[in-house]
Amino acid sequence: MADKGDMQMHDQTYHGFLTLLKVGTAASIILAAIVIFVIAN
Repeated sequence: MADKGDMQMHDQTYHGFLTLLKVGTAASIILAAIVIFVIAN
């Protein structure tokens, strides 16, 4: 089984990945809204 140090590194990596996923999703939605707005006008 993984020791405590490995679990801490895993937690940091996992939380970093989730943060990147959330920011990337928000940025994609904003960019899509801008593109739709530009195309519509």
